[in-house]
Amino acid sequence: MRSPKLKALLLAPFLVLLMAAAPALVDPPPLAVPPGLTEKEVAKAVRVGVAQRGWIVTGQDTGYVEATLNLRSHMAKIGINYDTQLVSMKYLDSSNLDYEVKKGVKRIHGNYLKWVNNVLQDINVQLQAAAADH
Repeated sequence: MRSPKLKALLLAPFLVLLMAAAPALVDPPPLAVPPGLTEKEVAKAVRVGVAQRGWIVTGQDTGYVEATLNLRSHMAKIGINYDTQLVSMKYLDSSNLDYEVKKGVKRIHGNYLKWVNNVLQDINVQLQAAAADH
């Protein structure tokens, strides 16, 4: 039977690879708003888009929505700026998503990036639907 020290030594390279595999945290590129939409229509598209994925609007102001996702033991918070031209999203905070800054590079669990991309797609669908109603 192997000693606990030997097991730890054998597992160390694998754990280093897992930690290095955390993807870089890069905010997604902004979405173009279809022409002809009002700021009120864009705001509604943003709120509906985040709600469809279980995010909760935790703050809002003209041209800005803050949304939080609480999923199991994970929390992610994003800020969404919008106007009649663009919708842009940025990382604000998280817990239990392995967020770290190492050598100037922000990293986070890959699920965060999937969740954010899903929300962005849902917002885009809402924007396109609003534009089609014109």
